[in-house]
Amino acid sequence: MNNEQISNPIDLTTPTTKILAIGRWTEKGMDPKTRFPVMVKEVPATVRLYLTGKIEMWYVKPDISGVVFIMNITDPAEAHQLLEKLPLGIAGMMEFDFIPLGPISPLRFLLPDDTAA
Repeated sequence: MNNEQISNPIDLTTPTTKILAIGRWTEKGMDPKTRFPVMVKEVPATVRLYLTGKIEMWYVKPDISGVVFIMNITDPAEAHQLLEKLPLGIAGMMEFDFIPLGPISPLRFLLPDDTAA
């Protein structure tokens, strides 16, 4: 390690560019009979978030325990607010964990010095 590296530590900060929202059924959402009437409203509301660009990708977990969204949002609080306003959130049937995502910033060190960000 040279003196320049010691005096200028490597900056590994990464901006948040997306939010990974991992949903899971609550106890209220476990019964398919009570969930179905809410799902009829949930699907169009979720499609609207997709069509406005807030949700970029959406998946269901293979065990059907919830959904996973990749959201075009940089603030976990905004993602939480949007998903809590969906019918399943209002009914208390689904909860989410929010994980901020960003570019793999250490990759910049693989670039030649004249192109490093």
